[in-house]
Amino acid sequence: EVQLVESGGGSVQPGGSLRLSCAASGFTFSNYGMSWIRQAPGKGFEWVSSISSGAAVTSYADSVKGRFTISRDNAKNTLYLQMSTLKPEDTAGYYCKKASESYSARGQGTQVTVSA
Repeated sequence: EVQLVESGGGSVQPGGSLRLSCAASGFTFSNYGMSWIRQAPGKGFEWVSSISSGAAVTSYADSVKGRFTISRDNAKNTLYLQMSTLKPEDTAGYYCKKASESYSARGQGTQVTVSA
């Protein structure tokens, strides 16, 4: 059974930083590209970032480019999202998923709240 468990969210002031983690199990993590998506209150899902299976290729939404960094540790079956210079509009539930899967195949999420 595929399991994706996100952690690391919290409340932070604008300009702050957080590092999210996604622990994966139930599949060969190193074989899959992975993505982070988010859902702000009252809004639909938004793609945030993706990383290839071997971490050679990364991509970011324009809204987070230059502020967020996606990475992975295939030995630990873990995906990361380093978030810096956070803005109130980054407030959302953050989820990880296999890059090739639909948004419904996501973990339970971790909440990020950015407010003064």
